[in-house]
Amino acid sequence: MKIPKQAEKIIHILEKNGYEAYLVGGCVRDMLLEKEPDDWDITTNAKPQEIKALFYRTIDTGIKHGTVTVIMDNCGYEVTTYRIDGEYKDGRHPNHVWFTSKLAEDLKRRDFTINAMAYNKKHGLIDLFGGQKDLEQGLISCVGNPMERFSEDALRILRAIRFAGQLGFAIEETTLKATEQLAPTLSKISAERIRIEFVKLLVSKHPDLLLLAWEHKITKVILPEFDIMMETPQNNPHHCYNVGMHCMEVLKNVHSYWAERKRKKEKEREENDSKSFQIMCLSALFHDIAKPYVKTVDEQQIDHFYGHPLKSAELTEKILSRLKFDKDTIEQVKHLILWHDYRYSGKKAAMRHAINKIGKDFMEDLFFLQRCDVLAQNPEKQKEKLLILDKAESLFLQIQEEGECTDLKMLAVSGKDLLALGFPQGKEIGTILSSLLEHVLSVPEDNKKEILLELVQKLHREKE
Repeated sequence: MKIPKQAEKIIHILEKNGYEAYLVGGCVRDMLLEKEPDDWDITTNAKPQEIKALFYRTIDTGIKHGTVTVIMDNCGYEVTTYRIDGEYKDGRHPNHVWFTSKLAEDLKRRDFTINAMAYNKKHGLIDLFGGQKDLEQGLISCVGNPMERFSEDALRILRAIRFAGQLGFAIEETTLKATEQLAPTLSKISAERIRIEFVKLLVSKHPDLLLLAWEHKITKVILPEFDIMMETPQNNPHHCYNVGMHCMEVLKNVHSYWAERKRKKEKEREENDSKSFQIMCLSALFHDIAKPYVKTVDEQQIDHFYGHPLKSAELTEKILSRLKFDKDTIEQVKHLILWHDYRYSGKKAAMRHAINKIGKDFMEDLFFLQRCDVLAQNPEKQKEKLLILDKAESLFLQIQEEGECTDLKMLAVSGKDLLALGFPQGKEIGTILSSLLEHVLSVPEDNKKEILLELVQKLHREKE
C-alpha cells in the first residue's frame, strides 16, 4: 500500500513514543480498491494532549471528540484518539465520547464494514468486521446491527445509497431494509449534510441509485418533489417515460456523454469542470420538476405541460435554496432549466436573438442539456429534433466565429458615445442602446460606429 511519507512519519513518531497508530477508514478502503484516497486519517490510543506534545504544529480541529490535525510539510492529517460514542439523542451526534485504549472499540462504532478497517506497516490490515470480504463481494453492510447504526446517525442511511452509487456496490439486505424503516429520521439531519450526500450520489458513477432511495422511501423525506414526479405519467407522443423516469434518463445521458464533451472542449481547471458537471446533473434532474403541477389533459386524453420551464425554474430555486446550495449554482441551474425547452427556428437572425436572450456563455451547456433531453424522449421523434439542434448549434458557432454582435458589450456604440452627442445621462441612453442592439441583431453588418451614430441622429431628428 502506497502511503504518504508524512502519514508514515506521524505513525512512526507515535509508535516510537509508545503509542499505537493506524491509518483508518476511507483511506484504507480506497487503498484496497487501488484508488487514490482523498484524505488520510490516523487513529491512535494517544490522548489529544499527548498527540499535541509530540508534534510541532497542530490544530485543535475537534479536540472535544479527540481529533487533532497534525501539520506535516504543510499538509494536514487528522489524528483521532480511539473512542467510544455515547447515546445519539439528536440522531446525528453522540452526546458524549469516551477515549479508550482499544482499537476494536473504536472500529465497531463506525458506519460500514468497508470503512471500519485499519492499517499500518507493523501489523498490516486490521479487519474485525469483514470489510475486505464486503469489498470483494461489492456489498455495503453496516458494522453490527443496521438499526442501531442508523439510529445513531440518520445521515448514514443516505451515505449507504451514496457509497453504493460511488462504488457500484449492492446494499446488503438487512442494511437496505433498515434504511426504509428509519428513513423518516432523516428529517433530523441538517440541509447542508443532506446536500453533500445528495450531490455525491448525483455525480457518482451510478446516479440511478436515486431510484433505490425512492423505492425505499428516502426521497419522500429529503426530496418529496421527486416522488411526485415518479407518480406523474406523460401520455404524450413526444414521451415514453413518466416525468421522474424521463428526468433520470436525462441524468444518465449527462453522465454518458460528459466525457466526450470534455474531450471536445479546451482543457479546463479541474474544479471548474467538477462544478460544471454538478450543475448539469442538477439541471437534468430538475428540468421538468414542475410538470406535475401544470399538467392538463386535452379532449384526446393527451397530456400537456404548458409553461413548465418557468415553473420548474422557480420550483428548483426553492428546492436548491432549501438544501443550502450556493447562489451561483442556483442561478446557473435555474437559467438552464428556464431555457431548456427553447425552440430554434433554424434562421441566423433568430439565433442571434436567441443568444441575446439566453446569453452566449450558456449556449454550449444548453445545447448539451437539450440533446440529453431529446435522447430520453420518444425514439421515433429523436432524429428530427437532433437535426434541429445540430443546425442551431452550427449557426451559433458560425455567429461566434464571425464575431457578430449579440449583446450590448459587442455593440460598436457605447453610452459614452451618446453622451458625447449631447444626450443626458439617464434612462434614454439605455433605451437608445437597446434599440440599436435590436437593429444590429437583425442587420449585423450595421454594427459599425458611424452607421449606428447616423441612425441615432436620424431617430433623434424624427423624434423632434
